[in-house]
Amino acid sequence: MTVGIVLAAVAAILVGSMLQRLSGTGVGLVVAPVLALLMGPALGVFVTNSTTVVSGFLIMLAVIRDVDWQRYLLFLPMALLGAVPAAFMVRELDPAWLNIVIGTVVLIALALTFGTPSVPRIRSPFLTAAAGAVGGFLNTSAGVAAPAMVMYSRFARWDQRSFAATMQPTFMTMGIFSVATKLMVGATTFDQLPPWWLFPVIVVTVVVGIRLGAWLAGKVSLGTARTVAITLAGLGGAVALVRGLLALV
Repeated sequence: MTVGIVLAAVAAILVGSMLQRLSGTGVGLVVAPVLALLMGPALGVFVTNSTTVVSGFLIMLAVIRDVDWQRYLLFLPMALLGAVPAAFMVRELDPAWLNIVIGTVVLIALALTFGTPSVPRIRSPFLTAAAGAVGGFLNTSAGVAAPAMVMYSRFARWDQRSFAATMQPTFMTMGIFSVATKLMVGATTFDQLPPWWLFPVIVVTVVVGIRLGAWLAGKVSLGTARTVAITLAGLGGAVALVRGLLALV
C-alpha cells in the first residue's frame, strides 16, 4: 500500500468523520466510493465498514442521551438479516460489477436523500424493520446505509437530533455485522486485509475528524456540510461507476 493511497484514504476518512459529527451521516457516502477506487471495491467497502464501527461508537458517546434505543433495537435483527445475503453477493460479484454497484448506490442515495420531495407520514414497526434490512444490505454491499435510514426518518417524521444520535449505534452495529459476515463467508479474507497499522491510523483519524466536526458545529451550517457531502460523494460515486463500466468494456 503506497503512501499516496494511505494519505488519500486518511483525507477521505477525516472529511467523512467531520461530516458524520456535523449531520449524523457522512462516513459511508464520502469514504466508500473513495476507498473503493483506492483499494478495490471489496476491500474498500470492508475498510469503510470498519471505519463506521469506530466513528459510530465514538460519536455515540457524545450524543448517547438522545439515542432512541427502542428504534435501534428494531433495526438490529433486520440489519443482520440484510447483511448476510449482501456478504454472499460481494463474494460472488466481479470487482467491476462491485464498482458499478457502489457508484450506482451512492448516486441513487444522493438523489433520494437530498432530492426527494416531501413524503407522506408513515409510522409503523414494519417500516422500521424494512429500513433496518435495506440499510444492512446496502451497508454490507456498498458501505452506504444512510439513504435507507434518511428516507425512513422522513416517512416517520423523526426529529433530526434523535435521528442523528440513533444513527451512531446503528451504523456501528451495521459495520460490525458487515465485517463479520464478509469474513465468515469469505467475501474478504484475512490475507486480503491491509497492513495492521492502517487500523490505528483510522482510529486516530476518526478521533481528529470528530473533534474538528464538533469544533465546526457552531461555525458551519448544516446546509454547508450537506453541500460538501453531496459534492464529494457525487464525484466519488460517479468515478466508481465509470471505472466499473470501463472495466467491462
